[in-house]
Amino acid sequence: MKEDIKEVLLGEKEIQKIVKDLGGRISRDYSGKNLLLVSVLKGSVVFMADLMRAITIPCKIDFMIVSSYGDKAVSSGHVKIIKDLDINLAGYDLVIVEDILDTGKTLKSLMEILKTRNPQSIKVCTLLDKPDRREVELPEENYKGIEIPDEFVVGYGLDYNEKYRNLPYVGILKPEVYSD
Repeated sequence: MKEDIKEVLLGEKEIQKIVKDLGGRISRDYSGKNLLLVSVLKGSVVFMADLMRAITIPCKIDFMIVSSYGDKAVSSGHVKIIKDLDINLAGYDLVIVEDILDTGKTLKSLMEILKTRNPQSIKVCTLLDKPDRREVELPEENYKGIEIPDEFVVGYGLDYNEKYRNLPYVGILKPEVYSD
C-alpha cells in the first residue's frame, strides 16, 4: 500500500494534535449540554473513535450510512439513507463527524434531513476540509481540523475502492492508482 502513496500529507502526530484540539473545543462548547456524535460511515469511523476519546464531557454516539453517488462517480447531492440513526434526536445537540468536507452537497442535504428531527442544534466536525471543491456553503461555526489541497487522499479511514483505510496517516494517492 505504501508504494501507492505519492506523499504523506498528515502524519500520525499531526493528526493526534488536530483531534486533541477539536475534542477540547467540543468539550468546552458543549459542557452541560446533551451531546450526540454521529459518525457518517465508513470513512469517519477512525476519526470518530479518536475524537470521542479526546472529548472530556459525557456524550452519546450513533452511526449513519448515506449515499449520494448511486452508480455515478460524482455526488448528486441527493442523499439516500442506507443505515439510519437508532437515537431519537429531539433534545440532543448533534455534532456530525465527517472525515472530509469536499463539495458539501451531501452534508448539506443530510443536515436538512436531520433538522426535521428536532435536535437542539446541529454542527459538523470534519478532520479534513477541501475548500477549493466546495459547491455549497455551510455555516462557519462548524469544527474544521485542517484545510488540504485538492488532492485524492487516503488513509486514517479514507479509502479508494475500500482500500487504504487502515493507513495510520493521510496520504496523497498516486494518480496512476485511480486513473484509467
